[in-house]
Amino acid sequence: MLRFGLVDGDPRFENVELKLCAMSSITVPTITLEGDADGVSPPGGRETNSKRFTGRHENRVVANAGHNLPQEAPEAFAGAVLDINAWAVRA
Repeated sequence: MLRFGLVDGDPRFENVELKLCAMSSITVPTITLEGDADGVSPPGGRETNSKRFTGRHENRVVANAGHNLPQEAPEAFAGAVLDINAWAVRA
């Protein structure tokens, strides 16, 4: 199990990681957010996970934001929550 590039993850959680990797697709409408200044998970890193979304999915890159989007970009975060709500109402 690897985290943050080539750094080994905590072996105590390897069983959890294996279970997560084996999970089925995500079918519910989803908006994923990533900051363009995220030093933990650089932009574009979530593209590899996009195949797991089989329902409506939108990935948004937030300008001038790092890893803590609710605090660093509250408008973008709240906007995503409101958009998901609107998607659910229309469904």
